[in-house]
Amino acid sequence: MIKLDQTNHFTPPEEWLEIQTIEAHTGGEPLRIITHGYPELKGKTLLEKRHDAYKNHDNIRTAIMWEPRGHADMYGAIIVEPDTPGADFGVIFIHNEGYSTGCGHAVIALTKVFVETNLISKAGSEIEVKIDVPSGLIRSYAKIENGEVVSVRFQNVPSFVQSLNAELDVPSLGNIKYDLAFGGAFYAFVNVNQVGLDCTEKNYNRLIAKGMQIKNAITKEVKMVHPTESDMNFLYGTIFTDSPENPNHHSRNVCIFAEGELDRSPTGTGVSARAAIHHARGEIDIGESITIESIIGSIFSVKVEETTVFGQYNAVIPEVTGNAFITGKNTLWINPNDPLKNGFVLR
Repeated sequence: MIKLDQTNHFTPPEEWLEIQTIEAHTGGEPLRIITHGYPELKGKTLLEKRHDAYKNHDNIRTAIMWEPRGHADMYGAIIVEPDTPGADFGVIFIHNEGYSTGCGHAVIALTKVFVETNLISKAGSEIEVKIDVPSGLIRSYAKIENGEVVSVRFQNVPSFVQSLNAELDVPSLGNIKYDLAFGGAFYAFVNVNQVGLDCTEKNYNRLIAKGMQIKNAITKEVKMVHPTESDMNFLYGTIFTDSPENPNHHSRNVCIFAEGELDRSPTGTGVSARAAIHHARGEIDIGESITIESIIGSIFSVKVEETTVFGQYNAVIPEVTGNAFITGKNTLWINPNDPLKNGFVLR
């Protein structure tokens, strides 16, 4: 019998790139946190560093997000120096298509991981973590019980509605009514009944297909308008809404984002945008919490902490609560002679 423990002593050739990660999930949605091996990004701001990652290191993103090291629905985080004085760290979000401007499930996972691993002190019953993301500064709070993080809440960036009750003719689907809102990224919100489905696992592939049809149609016809950052003027995804399976919950939603990724969690930035929509319609008050399910039944709670004015928009500051779990550590090697070194993706 071969001695498998000898593999622990294997050292790859110097020309191989080694990437080390911590793996986690929030409500079933993965997060691969890069802890070592990614090149230092150039730029004075997170948006400039995000651009540098895209322009000069995108092959690393595809290598670690796509197969054979990842999969079509993988999500990741590159840790960088923050923009804001006093922030604990900055983060660039990556996925199968490119780079996101905000990500709630990742904020929850990053908070959990960095507190649980003692990179940020656990002293006290609630720990504040300040995270710079491309869309702004996020303050998250880890609740500690018996030395363990049992939940994470975060106050998101100003979230606002660009349009309510908009309509668009979508090829092969017909007239679709939608709301357009921002919660760290722009989403189109569509009642799933309009496409003849429900937000359950059996419709996984059909939800992706119809979500991308709607996203592409709106992207072609409608301009997103962020009040301060033109880099955020793009539609990140379609979020289908549905009635909940648990009658004690408010609703269920499924986010189809990037290049057809389906979020296993209820989508932190998505429920933030929903809070803005429901508040704009007078359906929830300040401080009123609603619980939203994902396609697999995992939950986030969201409430409007306060209202504000953000450029030309009446906006809200949402607070989202959920939890994450660490699933492992990984060492990834990229062999420059591997014909599939940059990865591939199949849907």
